Amino acid sequence: MSTLSDLVYAQGRSSEADVEWLHRLAGDGQLLADLAFADIVIWVPTADDSFVAVAHTRPSGAATLFYRDIVGDTVRPQWRTQVNDAFTQLRIVDSASPDWFEETPTRVRAVPIVRMLGTETSGPVVVGVLTRHTNLGEARTPSRQQITFNDCADDLFGMIATADFPDLTAPTSPRRGAPRASDGLVRIDVDGITTFASPNALSAFNRLGFDDELEGEDLLAVTTAILPAKRQFDESLPLVMAGRAPWRADIEARGVTVSLRTIPLKDHGTRVGAVVLCRDVTEIRHQEQELITKDATIREIHHRVKNNLQTVASLLRIQSRRTHSDEARDALTHAMRRVSAIAVVHDTLSEGLAQNVDFDDVFNRVLKLVAEVAAAPSTRARTRKTGTFGTLPSEYATPLALALTELVTNAVEHGLADKEGEVEIIAQRSEDHLEVRVRDDGVGLPEGQVGRGLGTQIVRTLIQGELSGTIDWHTLVGSGTEVTIDIPMRYIGRGQG
Repeated sequence: MSTLSDLVYAQGRSSEADVEWLHRLAGDGQLLADLAFADIVIWVPTADDSFVAVAHTRPSGAATLFYRDIVGDTVRPQWRTQVNDAFTQLRIVDSASPDWFEETPTRVRAVPIVRMLGTETSGPVVVGVLTRHTNLGEARTPSRQQITFNDCADDLFGMIATADFPDLTAPTSPRRGAPRASDGLVRIDVDGITTFASPNALSAFNRLGFDDELEGEDLLAVTTAILPAKRQFDESLPLVMAGRAPWRADIEARGVTVSLRTIPLKDHGTRVGAVVLCRDVTEIRHQEQELITKDATIREIHHRVKNNLQTVASLLRIQSRRTHSDEARDALTHAMRRVSAIAVVHDTLSEGLAQNVDFDDVFNRVLKLVAEVAAAPSTRARTRKTGTFGTLPSEYATPLALALTELVTNAVEHGLADKEGEVEIIAQRSEDHLEVRVRDDGVGLPEGQVGRGLGTQIVRTLIQGELSGTIDWHTLVGSGTEVTIDIPMRYIGRGQG
Protein backbone atom coordinates (compact mmCIF):
# COMPACT_ATOMS: atom_id res chain seq x y z
CA MET A 1 0.00 0.00 0.00
CA SER A 2 1.27 3.47 -0.87
CA THR A 3 2.11 5.85 1.94
CA LEU A 4 0.36 9.15 2.47
CA SER A 5 3.35 11.04 1.06
CA ASP A 6 3.44 8.88 -2.08
CA LEU A 7 -0.26 9.34 -2.74
CA VAL A 8 -0.17 13.11 -2.17
CA TYR A 9 2.93 13.74 -4.27
CA ALA A 10 1.52 11.57 -7.08
CA GLN A 11 -1.27 14.12 -7.59
CA GLY A 12 1.27 16.89 -8.24
CA ARG A 13 -0.74 19.60 -6.46
CA SER A 14 0.76 19.74 -2.96
CA SER A 15 3.94 21.20 -1.47
CA GLU A 16 6.19 19.71 1.21
CA ALA A 17 4.51 21.97 3.77
CA ASP A 18 1.10 20.61 2.70
CA VAL A 19 2.30 17.03 3.11
CA GLU A 20 3.72 17.77 6.56
CA TRP A 21 0.38 19.33 7.59
CA LEU A 22 -1.51 16.28 6.32
CA HIS A 23 0.85 13.95 8.16
CA ARG A 24 0.25 15.86 11.40
CA LEU A 25 -3.51 15.62 10.92
CA ALA A 26 -3.41 11.93 9.98
CA GLY A 27 -1.38 11.32 13.15
CA ASP A 28 -4.44 12.43 15.13
CA GLY A 29 -6.85 10.49 12.96
CA GLN A 30 -7.52 7.93 15.70
CA LEU A 31 -8.33 10.69 18.20
CA LEU A 32 -10.80 12.28 15.78
CA ALA A 33 -12.40 8.92 14.93
CA ASP A 34 -12.81 7.99 18.60
CA LEU A 35 -14.28 11.37 19.55
CA ALA A 36 -16.69 11.38 16.60
CA PHE A 37 -17.55 7.64 16.83
CA ALA A 38 -17.13 7.62 13.06
CA ASP A 39 -14.75 6.75 10.23
CA ILE A 40 -12.34 9.55 9.30
CA VAL A 41 -11.04 9.84 5.73
CA ILE A 42 -8.59 12.41 4.35
CA TRP A 43 -8.87 13.36 0.68
CA VAL A 44 -6.56 15.40 -1.56
CA PRO A 45 -7.36 16.88 -4.97
CA THR A 46 -6.23 15.13 -8.15
CA ALA A 47 -5.13 16.49 -11.51
CA ASP A 48 -8.54 15.67 -13.04
CA ASP A 49 -10.42 17.77 -10.44
CA SER A 50 -11.46 14.77 -8.38
CA PHE A 51 -10.20 13.59 -4.97
CA VAL A 52 -8.28 10.55 -3.76
CA ALA A 53 -8.24 9.07 -0.25
CA VAL A 54 -4.78 9.25 1.34
CA ALA A 55 -5.62 8.24 4.94
CA HIS A 56 -8.40 6.38 6.73
CA THR A 57 -8.98 5.71 10.44
CA ARG A 58 -11.67 3.51 11.93
CA PRO A 59 -13.28 4.28 15.30
CA SER A 60 -12.35 1.99 18.17
CA GLY A 61 -15.69 2.43 19.98
CA ALA A 62 -18.18 2.18 17.12
CA ALA A 63 -18.90 0.08 14.04
CA THR A 64 -16.89 0.97 10.96
CA LEU A 65 -18.53 1.62 7.62
CA PHE A 66 -15.50 0.59 5.56
CA TYR A 67 -14.62 -3.04 6.05
CA ARG A 68 -12.13 -2.74 3.20
CA ASP A 69 -9.49 -0.06 3.11
CA ILE A 70 -10.34 2.82 0.79
CA VAL A 71 -6.90 4.49 0.80
CA GLY A 72 -5.94 5.10 -2.82
CA ASP A 73 -9.56 5.09 -4.05
CA THR A 74 -11.15 8.01 -5.88
CA VAL A 75 -14.01 9.79 -4.08
CA ARG A 76 -17.37 8.15 -4.76
CA PRO A 77 -19.96 10.04 -6.82
CA GLN A 78 -22.39 10.47 -3.89
CA TRP A 79 -19.71 12.33 -1.88
CA ARG A 80 -17.96 14.23 -4.66
CA THR A 81 -20.16 17.36 -4.68
CA GLN A 82 -20.05 17.66 -0.90
CA VAL A 83 -16.25 17.22 -0.79
CA ASN A 84 -15.74 19.64 -3.66
CA ASP A 85 -17.94 22.30 -2.01
CA ALA A 86 -15.96 22.04 1.22
CA PHE A 87 -12.70 22.34 -0.74
CA THR A 88 -13.68 25.29 -2.92
CA GLN A 89 -15.84 27.24 -0.46
CA LEU A 90 -13.67 26.74 2.68
CA ARG A 91 -16.63 25.71 4.80
CA ILE A 92 -17.93 22.63 6.59
CA VAL A 93 -20.61 20.88 4.54
CA ASP A 94 -23.03 18.38 6.10
CA SER A 95 -25.10 15.91 4.11
CA ALA A 96 -28.69 17.15 3.73
CA SER A 97 -30.20 13.71 4.36
CA PRO A 98 -28.91 10.30 5.44
CA ASP A 99 -26.57 8.85 2.83
CA TRP A 100 -26.85 5.14 2.13
CA PHE A 101 -23.57 3.27 1.93
CA GLU A 102 -23.78 -0.49 1.22
CA GLU A 103 -27.32 -0.61 2.63
CA THR A 104 -26.30 1.25 5.79
CA PRO A 105 -27.65 4.73 6.58
CA THR A 106 -24.83 7.17 7.20
CA ARG A 107 -24.30 10.85 7.89
CA VAL A 108 -21.37 12.55 6.16
CA ARG A 109 -19.60 15.75 7.15
CA ALA A 110 -16.95 17.30 4.88
CA VAL A 111 -14.38 19.57 6.53
CA PRO A 112 -11.85 21.63 4.55
CA ILE A 113 -8.27 21.04 5.72
CA VAL A 114 -6.85 24.55 5.91
CA ARG A 115 -3.38 25.77 6.78
CA MET A 116 -2.03 29.30 6.92
CA LEU A 117 0.89 30.26 4.74
CA GLY A 118 4.05 31.42 6.47
CA THR A 119 3.86 35.14 5.67
CA GLU A 120 1.53 37.61 7.38
CA THR A 121 0.19 38.92 4.07
CA SER A 122 -0.68 35.47 2.77
CA GLY A 123 -4.08 33.97 3.36
CA PRO A 124 -5.23 30.41 4.07
CA VAL A 125 -4.69 27.56 1.64
CA VAL A 126 -6.86 24.43 1.42
CA VAL A 127 -4.72 21.30 1.21
CA GLY A 128 -7.47 18.67 1.28
CA VAL A 129 -10.79 17.61 2.80
CA LEU A 130 -11.57 15.48 5.84
CA THR A 131 -14.80 13.52 5.85
CA ARG A 132 -16.57 12.03 8.86
CA HIS A 133 -18.76 9.02 8.09
CA THR A 134 -21.15 8.22 10.95
CA ASN A 135 -22.94 4.89 11.02
CA LEU A 136 -26.65 5.55 11.77
CA GLY A 137 -27.55 1.85 11.65
CA GLU A 138 -26.72 1.44 15.35
CA ALA A 139 -28.38 4.66 16.51
CA ARG A 140 -29.24 4.72 20.20
CA THR A 141 -29.79 7.34 22.86
CA PRO A 142 -26.37 8.93 23.30
CA SER A 143 -24.81 9.06 26.75
CA ARG A 144 -23.44 12.23 28.28
CA GLN A 145 -19.93 11.02 27.49
CA GLN A 146 -20.79 10.41 23.85
CA ILE A 147 -22.39 13.86 23.59
CA THR A 148 -19.27 15.47 25.09
CA PHE A 149 -16.97 13.46 22.82
CA ASN A 150 -19.01 14.56 19.79
CA ASP A 151 -18.86 18.18 20.94
CA CYS A 152 -15.08 17.92 21.25
CA ALA A 153 -14.90 16.40 17.78
CA ASP A 154 -17.02 19.24 16.37
CA ASP A 155 -14.70 21.78 18.01
CA LEU A 156 -11.67 20.10 16.43
CA PHE A 157 -13.38 19.94 13.03
CA GLY A 158 -14.02 23.67 13.29
CA MET A 159 -10.35 24.23 14.15
CA ILE A 160 -9.28 22.15 11.15
CA ALA A 161 -11.37 24.43 8.91
CA THR A 162 -9.70 27.56 10.37
CA ALA A 163 -6.09 26.26 10.36
CA ASP A 164 -5.98 26.02 14.18
CA PHE A 165 -5.51 22.24 14.17
CA PRO A 166 -3.16 20.45 14.00
CA ASP A 167 -0.79 22.63 16.05
CA LEU A 168 2.77 22.61 14.75
CA THR A 169 4.10 23.43 18.23
CA ALA A 170 2.78 20.13 19.59
CA PRO A 171 5.26 17.22 19.87
CA THR A 172 5.35 14.99 16.80
CA SER A 173 6.53 11.69 18.28
CA PRO A 174 4.63 10.72 21.43
CA ARG A 175 6.21 8.52 24.04
CA ARG A 176 5.05 4.95 24.33
CA GLY A 177 1.72 4.94 26.14
CA ALA A 178 0.47 8.28 24.79
CA PRO A 179 -3.09 8.89 26.09
CA ARG A 180 -6.10 8.24 23.87
CA ALA A 181 -9.67 9.44 24.17
CA SER A 182 -10.83 6.10 25.57
CA ASP A 183 -8.15 6.16 28.29
CA GLY A 184 -9.60 9.25 29.94
CA LEU A 185 -10.82 12.68 28.83
CA VAL A 186 -11.26 15.87 30.82
CA ARG A 187 -12.82 18.96 29.29
CA ILE A 188 -12.03 22.33 30.86
CA ASP A 189 -13.25 25.83 30.11
CA VAL A 190 -11.12 28.88 29.35
CA ASP A 191 -10.49 29.40 33.07
CA GLY A 192 -9.29 25.84 33.61
CA ILE A 193 -12.45 24.67 35.40
CA THR A 194 -13.47 21.08 34.66
CA THR A 195 -16.80 20.83 32.85
CA PHE A 196 -16.63 17.08 32.14
CA ALA A 197 -14.49 14.15 33.24
CA SER A 198 -14.94 10.66 31.81
CA PRO A 199 -15.06 7.73 34.24
CA ASN A 200 -11.59 6.55 33.18
CA ALA A 201 -10.17 10.03 33.73
CA LEU A 202 -11.72 10.23 37.19
CA SER A 203 -10.32 6.78 38.04
CA ALA A 204 -6.82 7.89 37.00
CA PHE A 205 -6.97 10.92 39.30
CA ASN A 206 -8.44 8.79 42.10
CA ARG A 207 -5.40 6.52 41.89
CA LEU A 208 -3.19 9.61 42.18
CA GLY A 209 -4.89 10.48 45.47
CA PHE A 210 -7.82 12.74 44.51
CA ASP A 211 -10.96 11.24 46.09
CA ASP A 212 -13.63 13.76 45.03
CA GLU A 213 -15.46 14.72 41.82
CA LEU A 214 -13.42 16.54 39.18
CA GLU A 215 -16.29 18.48 37.63
CA GLY A 216 -16.40 22.05 38.86
CA GLU A 217 -12.82 21.89 40.13
CA ASP A 218 -9.81 23.83 38.90
CA LEU A 219 -7.76 21.08 37.24
CA LEU A 220 -4.45 22.82 37.89
CA ALA A 221 -5.31 23.29 41.57
CA VAL A 222 -6.34 19.63 41.87
CA THR A 223 -3.08 18.48 40.29
CA THR A 224 -0.96 20.77 42.45
CA ALA A 225 -2.67 19.50 45.62
CA ILE A 226 -2.00 15.82 44.92
CA LEU A 227 1.64 16.20 43.85
CA PRO A 228 4.24 15.46 46.56
CA ALA A 229 5.51 18.72 48.04
CA LYS A 230 9.22 17.96 47.78
CA ARG A 231 9.23 16.35 44.36
CA GLN A 232 10.30 18.40 41.35
CA PHE A 233 7.89 18.39 38.43
CA ASP A 234 7.94 19.48 34.82
CA GLU A 235 7.93 23.27 34.49
CA SER A 236 5.46 22.98 31.60
CA LEU A 237 2.90 21.19 33.82
CA PRO A 238 0.95 24.37 34.80
CA LEU A 239 0.50 25.30 31.13
CA VAL A 240 -0.63 21.79 30.29
CA MET A 241 -3.12 21.51 33.17
CA ALA A 242 -4.54 24.99 32.49
CA GLY A 243 -5.14 24.08 28.84
CA ARG A 244 -2.88 26.81 27.51
CA ALA A 245 -0.32 24.75 25.55
CA PRO A 246 -0.64 21.67 23.29
CA TRP A 247 2.04 19.75 25.16
CA ARG A 248 2.44 16.54 27.10
CA ALA A 249 3.48 15.89 30.68
CA ASP A 250 3.56 13.14 33.28
CA ILE A 251 2.39 13.47 36.88
CA GLU A 252 3.46 11.06 39.62
CA ALA A 253 2.00 10.52 43.07
CA ARG A 254 1.55 7.55 45.39
CA GLY A 255 3.57 5.34 43.03
CA VAL A 256 1.18 6.05 40.13
CA THR A 257 2.15 7.78 36.88
CA VAL A 258 -0.45 9.43 34.67
CA SER A 259 0.45 10.73 31.23
CA LEU A 260 -1.35 13.87 30.05
CA ARG A 261 -1.88 15.50 26.69
CA THR A 262 -3.60 18.84 26.33
CA ILE A 263 -5.32 20.08 23.17
CA PRO A 264 -6.39 23.74 23.46
CA LEU A 265 -9.78 24.40 21.84
CA LYS A 266 -10.09 27.56 19.80
CA ASP A 267 -12.85 29.46 18.02
CA HIS A 268 -11.29 31.36 15.09
CA GLY A 269 -8.01 31.67 16.93
CA THR A 270 -9.45 32.54 20.36
CA ARG A 271 -8.96 29.93 23.10
CA VAL A 272 -12.29 28.77 24.52
CA GLY A 273 -11.18 25.78 26.59
CA ALA A 274 -9.21 22.58 26.24
CA VAL A 275 -9.36 18.82 26.12
CA VAL A 276 -6.99 16.99 28.47
CA LEU A 277 -6.38 13.33 27.68
CA CYS A 278 -5.02 11.22 30.53
CA ARG A 279 -3.80 7.66 30.86
CA ASP A 280 -2.43 5.58 33.71
CA VAL A 281 1.00 4.54 32.41
CA THR A 282 2.47 3.28 35.68
CA GLU A 283 3.27 -0.17 34.34
CA ILE A 284 4.60 1.19 31.03
CA ARG A 285 6.95 3.65 32.74
CA HIS A 286 8.07 0.88 35.10
CA GLN A 287 8.93 -1.30 32.11
CA GLU A 288 10.77 1.59 30.46
CA GLN A 289 12.80 2.12 33.62
CA GLU A 290 13.64 -1.56 33.75
CA LEU A 291 14.81 -1.44 30.14
CA ILE A 292 16.96 1.63 30.86
CA THR A 293 18.51 -0.14 33.85
CA LYS A 294 19.06 -3.27 31.80
CA ASP A 295 20.71 -1.31 28.97
CA ALA A 296 22.98 0.49 31.43
CA THR A 297 23.93 -2.82 33.04
CA ILE A 298 24.72 -4.42 29.69
CA ARG A 299 26.86 -1.44 28.65
CA GLU A 300 28.71 -1.58 31.97
CA ILE A 301 29.34 -5.30 31.49
CA HIS A 302 30.77 -4.70 28.01
CA HIS A 303 32.91 -1.89 29.42
CA ARG A 304 34.30 -4.13 32.16
CA VAL A 305 34.90 -7.00 29.75
CA LYS A 306 36.79 -4.59 27.50
CA ASN A 307 38.89 -3.40 30.43
CA ASN A 308 39.65 -6.98 31.50
CA LEU A 309 40.61 -7.97 27.96
CA GLN A 310 42.90 -4.97 27.65
CA THR A 311 44.52 -5.98 30.94
CA VAL A 312 45.06 -9.50 29.59
CA ALA A 313 46.51 -8.05 26.38
CA SER A 314 48.89 -5.88 28.42
CA LEU A 315 50.03 -8.88 30.46
CA LEU A 316 50.68 -10.85 27.27
CA ARG A 317 52.64 -7.93 25.84
CA ILE A 318 54.79 -7.70 28.98
CA GLN A 319 55.36 -11.45 28.97
CA SER A 320 56.36 -11.43 25.28
CA ARG A 321 58.98 -8.76 25.95
CA ARG A 322 60.51 -10.79 28.79
CA THR A 323 60.71 -14.13 26.99
CA HIS A 324 63.98 -15.19 25.30
CA SER A 325 62.40 -17.59 22.84
CA ASP A 326 61.44 -16.14 19.44
CA GLU A 327 58.74 -18.79 19.00
CA ALA A 328 57.21 -18.03 22.39
CA ARG A 329 57.41 -14.30 21.74
CA ASP A 330 55.54 -14.66 18.44
CA ALA A 331 52.87 -16.83 20.07
CA LEU A 332 52.32 -14.35 22.87
CA THR A 333 52.18 -11.44 20.41
CA HIS A 334 49.55 -13.23 18.32
CA ALA A 335 47.50 -13.96 21.44
CA MET A 336 47.76 -10.32 22.54
CA ARG A 337 46.50 -9.14 19.15
CA ARG A 338 43.56 -11.55 19.17
CA VAL A 339 42.50 -10.47 22.65
CA SER A 340 42.78 -6.78 21.63
CA ALA A 341 40.56 -7.36 18.58
CA ILE A 342 37.82 -8.85 20.78
CA ALA A 343 38.21 -5.93 23.20
CA VAL A 344 37.49 -3.46 20.37
CA VAL A 345 34.07 -5.09 19.77
CA HIS A 346 33.16 -4.90 23.47
CA ASP A 347 34.35 -1.28 23.60
CA THR A 348 31.99 -0.41 20.73
CA LEU A 349 29.09 -2.25 22.38
CA SER A 350 29.64 -0.33 25.63
CA GLU A 351 29.03 2.97 23.82
CA GLY A 352 25.53 2.31 22.49
CA LEU A 353 22.11 1.05 23.55
CA ALA A 354 21.69 -1.61 20.85
CA GLN A 355 23.52 -4.93 20.77
CA ASN A 356 24.42 -4.25 17.14
CA VAL A 357 27.64 -2.57 16.08
CA ASP A 358 28.80 -0.51 13.14
CA PHE A 359 31.33 -3.04 11.91
CA ASP A 360 33.05 -0.54 9.63
CA ASP A 361 34.04 1.46 12.70
CA VAL A 362 35.11 -1.69 14.56
CA PHE A 363 37.21 -2.98 11.68
CA ASN A 364 38.91 0.37 11.07
CA ARG A 365 40.14 0.26 14.67
CA VAL A 366 41.15 -3.40 14.40
CA LEU A 367 42.94 -2.76 11.12
CA LYS A 368 45.04 -0.02 12.65
CA LEU A 369 45.95 -2.31 15.55
CA VAL A 370 46.95 -5.20 13.26
CA ALA A 371 49.06 -3.06 10.94
CA GLU A 372 51.04 -1.67 13.87
CA VAL A 373 51.67 -5.03 15.59
CA ALA A 374 52.12 -7.46 12.70
CA ALA A 375 54.63 -5.59 10.57
CA ALA A 376 58.28 -6.48 11.08
CA PRO A 377 60.98 -3.75 10.94
CA SER A 378 61.85 -4.75 7.39
CA THR A 379 58.25 -4.90 6.22
CA ARG A 380 56.40 -1.84 4.90
CA ALA A 381 52.74 -2.81 4.67
CA ARG A 382 49.89 -0.52 3.69
CA THR A 383 46.28 -1.49 4.47
CA ARG A 384 43.22 -0.25 2.62
CA LYS A 385 39.52 -1.01 3.10
CA THR A 386 36.92 -0.53 0.39
CA GLY A 387 33.20 -1.18 0.51
CA THR A 388 30.90 -1.32 3.52
CA PHE A 389 30.24 -4.02 6.11
CA GLY A 390 27.23 -2.28 7.64
CA THR A 391 25.69 -3.09 11.01
CA LEU A 392 26.17 -6.54 12.52
CA PRO A 393 24.86 -8.16 15.72
CA SER A 394 27.48 -8.60 18.43
CA GLU A 395 27.52 -12.40 18.14
CA TYR A 396 28.68 -12.02 14.54
CA ALA A 397 30.93 -8.99 14.97
CA THR A 398 33.32 -10.73 17.38
CA PRO A 399 34.13 -13.84 15.28
CA LEU A 400 34.33 -11.83 12.07
CA ALA A 401 36.67 -9.26 13.63
CA LEU A 402 38.88 -12.04 14.97
CA ALA A 403 38.90 -13.91 11.64
CA LEU A 404 39.80 -10.80 9.65
CA THR A 405 42.51 -10.01 12.20
CA GLU A 406 44.11 -13.38 11.48
CA LEU A 407 43.84 -12.98 7.71
CA VAL A 408 45.34 -9.49 7.63
CA THR A 409 48.08 -10.59 10.02
CA ASN A 410 48.97 -13.55 7.79
CA ALA A 411 49.00 -11.28 4.74
CA VAL A 412 51.39 -8.85 6.42
CA GLU A 413 53.64 -11.38 8.14
CA HIS A 414 53.90 -13.98 5.39
CA GLY A 415 52.73 -12.47 2.12
CA LEU A 416 54.64 -9.21 2.57
CA ALA A 417 57.52 -10.49 4.71
CA ASP A 418 60.62 -8.29 4.34
CA LYS A 419 59.14 -6.29 1.45
CA GLU A 420 56.83 -3.39 0.66
CA GLY A 421 53.26 -4.00 -0.38
CA GLU A 422 49.54 -3.48 0.20
CA VAL A 423 46.76 -5.44 1.84
CA GLU A 424 43.28 -4.58 0.59
CA ILE A 425 40.08 -5.61 2.34
CA ILE A 426 37.00 -5.45 0.08
CA ALA A 427 33.54 -5.72 1.64
CA GLN A 428 30.40 -6.24 -0.44
CA ARG A 429 27.06 -6.54 1.31
CA SER A 430 23.77 -7.46 -0.32
CA GLU A 431 20.42 -8.64 0.95
CA ASP A 432 21.52 -12.29 0.76
CA HIS A 433 25.25 -12.33 1.50
CA LEU A 434 28.19 -10.52 3.04
CA GLU A 435 31.32 -11.14 0.98
CA VAL A 436 34.75 -10.07 2.22
CA ARG A 437 37.97 -10.42 0.22
CA VAL A 438 41.42 -9.98 1.77
CA ARG A 439 43.93 -9.44 -1.00
CA ASP A 440 47.69 -8.80 -0.88
CA ASP A 441 50.35 -8.32 -3.57
CA GLY A 442 52.94 -10.46 -1.81
CA VAL A 443 54.66 -13.73 -2.67
CA GLY A 444 51.45 -15.72 -2.97
CA LEU A 445 51.00 -19.43 -2.22
CA PRO A 446 50.83 -22.55 -4.39
CA GLU A 447 47.28 -23.47 -5.31
CA GLY A 448 45.86 -26.06 -2.96
CA GLN A 449 48.54 -25.56 -0.33
CA VAL A 450 46.82 -23.64 2.42
CA GLY A 451 48.66 -23.13 5.69
CA ARG A 452 47.90 -25.45 8.57
CA GLY A 453 48.92 -23.17 11.43
CA LEU A 454 46.87 -22.06 14.39
CA GLY A 455 45.75 -18.87 12.61
CA THR A 456 44.29 -20.83 9.69
CA GLN A 457 42.49 -23.21 12.04
CA ILE A 458 41.03 -20.28 13.96
CA VAL A 459 39.75 -18.67 10.76
CA ARG A 460 38.11 -21.89 9.55
CA THR A 461 36.44 -22.47 12.91
CA LEU A 462 35.10 -18.92 13.13
CA ILE A 463 33.85 -18.57 9.55
CA GLN A 464 32.50 -22.07 8.96
CA GLY A 465 31.47 -23.00 12.50
CA GLU A 466 30.18 -19.77 14.05
CA LEU A 467 29.11 -17.79 10.98
CA SER A 468 27.96 -20.71 8.76
CA GLY A 469 29.99 -19.22 5.93
CA THR A 470 32.57 -20.39 3.41
CA ILE A 471 36.23 -19.45 2.96
CA ASP A 472 38.54 -19.92 -0.01
CA TRP A 473 42.28 -19.27 -0.45
CA HIS A 474 43.81 -18.84 -3.89
CA THR A 475 46.78 -17.17 -5.60
CA LEU A 476 46.15 -14.19 -7.82
CA VAL A 477 47.42 -14.16 -11.39
CA GLY A 478 50.94 -12.77 -11.25
CA SER A 479 51.53 -12.57 -7.50
CA GLY A 480 49.72 -12.25 -4.23
CA THR A 481 47.02 -14.11 -2.35
CA GLU A 482 43.28 -13.52 -2.11
CA VAL A 483 41.08 -15.00 0.59
CA THR A 484 37.31 -14.84 -0.01
CA ILE A 485 34.80 -15.11 2.82
CA ASP A 486 31.09 -15.51 2.10
CA ILE A 487 28.58 -15.27 4.95
CA PRO A 488 24.84 -15.88 4.32
CA MET A 489 22.78 -12.91 5.43
CA ARG A 490 19.85 -15.06 6.56
CA TYR A 491 21.87 -16.16 9.58
CA ILE A 492 22.91 -12.60 10.32
CA GLY A 493 19.25 -11.58 10.24
CA ARG A 494 18.40 -14.24 12.84
CA GLY A 495 21.23 -12.99 14.97
CA GLN A 496 19.79 -9.49 14.91
CA GLY A 497 16.30 -10.76 15.75
